This record gives sequence, C-alpha cells and structure tokens, in this order.
Amino acid sequence: MALKIQPLSDRVLVAPQEAETKTSSGIYIPDSAKEKPQQGNVVAVGKGNKDHQMTVKVGDIVLYGKYSGSELKYEGIDYLIMREEDILAII
Repeated sequence: MALKIQPLSDRVLVAPQEAETKTSSGIYIPDSAKEKPQQGNVVAVGKGNKDHQMTVKVGDIVLYGKYSGSELKYEGIDYLIMREEDILAII
C-alpha cells in the first residue's frame, strides 16, 4: 500500500517504533509508565527548499527529540511529522 501523504518543504514523516513493554530484567512496564519513543522509521520525505537539501531518505532509522514533531493518525497508524532539523541522528 502506497502512503498518500507527501510532506512539504523540509518536513519528514516518521513512524515511531513501539515503546518497550518489558525491561531487560523481565519486568513488564504498564502503559501509564512507558516512555515516549524517540526512534522511528522515515516513511516519507519532502523535497527540501532552496536553502536546504534533504539529508534523510525513506527507510532511514532516525533518533529525534522527545517532544519533536506533531502527532498524526492516518488510516489507524500513528505518525510524527517534523522538520528535518528536529532529527538528531540517523542510525
């Protein structure tokens, strides 16, 4: 299924990875205590603008700030849309 969302300018659409449900020692984490994920997969990239050429590409796994981007729900799937400058690193 092709995604019908095309970010504009220097924006990137990211699918956040799921939060951990169990610690390394085997303790299950309740939903109310889960950390907001800070890692995700790039699913769509804007074309950039005259002052900024895009660095990330579709398929990259990226790290971003805890409160970066705007949440978006499309066809039952959660996404974040953010400026490329909000991305901290490509893994």
